[in-house]
Amino acid sequence: MMRLGRILVYVFLIILALVAIVPFYLVMVNASWPAFDIVSSLKLFPGAAFADNYRALMAHTDIWRGFANSLLISVSYVVLTGYFGSMTAFGFAKYRLKGGRILFSIVLMSMMLPSQLSIIGFYFLNLRLGLLNTYWPLILPAIANASAVFFLTGMIKTTVPDALIECARLEGAGELRIFHKIVIPLVSPGIATICILNFVTSWNNYMTPLIIISDSRKYTMPILISVIKGVYLSNYGAMYMAILISVVPIIIVYCFLSKYIINGLTLGGVK
Repeated sequence: MMRLGRILVYVFLIILALVAIVPFYLVMVNASWPAFDIVSSLKLFPGAAFADNYRALMAHTDIWRGFANSLLISVSYVVLTGYFGSMTAFGFAKYRLKGGRILFSIVLMSMMLPSQLSIIGFYFLNLRLGLLNTYWPLILPAIANASAVFFLTGMIKTTVPDALIECARLEGAGELRIFHKIVIPLVSPGIATICILNFVTSWNNYMTPLIIISDSRKYTMPILISVIKGVYLSNYGAMYMAILISVVPIIIVYCFLSKYIINGLTLGGVK
């Protein structure tokens, strides 16, 4: 009976793996076929039009410029998220602040509000600050990332002993030194997890760049893909090629850093 249960678990896991992998595989396959062949039948094996689709894409769209724009925004966003998110979480977790619970509750409530509700106010704020058509509105919000603060606050509470911090203070270490030398190394798996998840979120962000950026040279990958859909109404091969280029960084990040997601989610669960 136990053996049958194990077999069923493996079958279920294999099905989940196929559900996750097949869409990426089909994108790769369709990027190598002409448009007519893509719409005429389902293709399961690569074709010979990979280079032709790439040339058609590059003839009308500077896809690599959009790639560089998205990479600049996403990397800057996760760096600020990891540093300032962990610093804010350290304050909530290890300091007795007046009104600290109220402030933390406000952070939690901000996570429950859909971003669409604040997009109009966000637009007019950046209009008053003169930041429209720049990358700053896409990067600076990382300083106040509520999900990072919430996630890392619980992790710091469980993984950073108060006694260790007190010992460092007795040795003459300042608060910033404690944060950099003790807190960050101990919760680095959690910081890496937050950075990975927010990299994917920032990379796939479509609505905010669409509203903030008007210069086509500053377009990010999601916007360029939507533009390509408008340009290539029949050339699906070029569209799939653009989508393939867009998902490559996400796949690379996950393949090399997936262990940090697992370690970060399980850190503190076992003592």
